[in-house]
Amino acid sequence: MNESLLFYATFILYIISAFYYFTFLFSKRENLARIGFSFAFVGLFIHTIALLWRTFESGHAPFTNMYESLSFLAWSSILAYIIIEFKYKIRKAGPYFMLIVIALMALASSPLMPKEATPLVPALQSYWLWLHVSVTLLGEAFFAIAFITSIMYLTADSREKKGGAAKSKLSAEKLDSVSYRCIAVGFPLFTLGGLVFGMVWAFKAWGRYWSWDPKETWSLITWFVFALYLHTRIVMGWKGRRSAYVAIIGFLAALFTYFGVNYILSGLHSYA
Repeated sequence: MNESLLFYATFILYIISAFYYFTFLFSKRENLARIGFSFAFVGLFIHTIALLWRTFESGHAPFTNMYESLSFLAWSSILAYIIIEFKYKIRKAGPYFMLIVIALMALASSPLMPKEATPLVPALQSYWLWLHVSVTLLGEAFFAIAFITSIMYLTADSREKKGGAAKSKLSAEKLDSVSYRCIAVGFPLFTLGGLVFGMVWAFKAWGRYWSWDPKETWSLITWFVFALYLHTRIVMGWKGRRSAYVAIIGFLAALFTYFGVNYILSGLHSYA
């Protein structure tokens, strides 16, 4: 057995989880959602072992190339979802969120993603790598949940305004509240990992805290969007549709920071 086998076993478990969640969505049988949750939990456990195996095999953090980073982001996303699902019981979000996780795992398993563990470039040979990347990706995982619940909020709100909403535990109001709470968790994590730890590491690696590298710039744009979300919600009393739109834009900015910058714009983070 090796890390690759564990990774693919995890992938299969996440697919099975998504199958049960979607079956629940159409059948309304709560026990199917619980089975889906169980498969996701077991998948998280095996995924954790795979990441630890990769760490010991490579001798460095399990997120130094795009394959490792996608795998770790999928792991972070499942961890975040399990926490939120356990606390707020948002089972109807499960099918859609599992699609994001499966997409991440599918991209990671793609032949286009080199999977060999290679020696780190000097700039990555630092314990700040662990702090910067892991905390940032965990913050983005909570943003991903807020993205899903914000889209679901818009749908539920439209349905409720038309008077066609069925009795449901997952109302538009609850979805709006969950989105807010996810961003309230994800924002400080993203701030600490993406900006604070990133700036300290940049100073130690390159002798300056900020260089307006494309990834730094887009990280700052993402930060401003979610700062706007929290400011308008807490200070100006925004709720509902306006907040949902800002949360969606914020996640899309985070997505471009993660994927787009790597493949469209070159800079100091091109290896990430």
